[in-house]
Amino acid sequence: MLTTAHPAHEATASGGLSPGVRRITLDAAGIPLSALLSEPADGRPPRATVVALHGGGMGAGYFDGQAHPDVSLLTLGARLGCAVLALDRPGYGASAPYLLAGQSLLEQAATVRAALADAQARHVPSGPLFLLAHSFGGKLALALAADAPPDTYLGLDISGCGHRPAVSAALLGRGARTGLRRLNWGPLQLYPDGTFSEIGAVVAPMPEQEIASAQEWGTLSRRLLPRVRVPVRFTFAEHEAWWRQSDADLADLAEQFSAAPRVLVDRLSAAGHNISLGCAARAYHLRALAFLDECLDAGARSAPR
Repeated sequence: MLTTAHPAHEATASGGLSPGVRRITLDAAGIPLSALLSEPADGRPPRATVVALHGGGMGAGYFDGQAHPDVSLLTLGARLGCAVLALDRPGYGASAPYLLAGQSLLEQAATVRAALADAQARHVPSGPLFLLAHSFGGKLALALAADAPPDTYLGLDISGCGHRPAVSAALLGRGARTGLRRLNWGPLQLYPDGTFSEIGAVVAPMPEQEIASAQEWGTLSRRLLPRVRVPVRFTFAEHEAWWRQSDADLADLAEQFSAAPRVLVDRLSAAGHNISLGCAARAYHLRALAFLDECLDAGARSAPR
């Protein structure tokens, strides 16, 4: 079991990346998008490519947490035979100087589509991609999948994102970030020792246009969710505070996906909003990658013989 974090007793920051993880830059129609990439160490072609999309105020390093070896999605995915590509979304990382105010959700979808085309041309195999996304990244994954051509995506695995907010998204625009700690993290003991000394390499300012898009999610979700035509899995942390998650709320969420062949909704105990940095990260990532296996199996069964 991972050791939990206490703000008064944290490990020394190690910085850097996990073994086998490297930095790359993608060309998104003239906009540079930075990313982290991991691949199977045995040299065999990856059996699938996972595209990881971080939430607001974070970066690609969210999926390569350094506080404990078991936290990183990038290393776990590579060990299980996948390529994992974690993007710095538009307005973060290398693109930040080019997009000072960021981009709206739909603009981000267009930019990321271009970046993924470049990634498949130069770094990862062609073929359907599996989107694993957190918080605002989950909204982006849904925007990417809505009306996507057949066989673009294997499926979507989303955490920290719903359709009925428990608090106003206007809170994102407040200058005092300390007031958002409970919403963004939940109980601090749910995170490994060293999480909050490492976090400076992961967090980033949330761009203005992204904040505006977050406040429009109620309208956008009603347009996008019924147009998703691939399997979708949602995970809600026990201490998720941004989204309503009663049984009725989650049943209504699943009903919005009228075109999706399969919709799963899961709960994760002993976890806060930032699941992939917490002590429950490995459990969540294993479940998400198991869902990827299910999507691969379903695709193999439906392929022409």
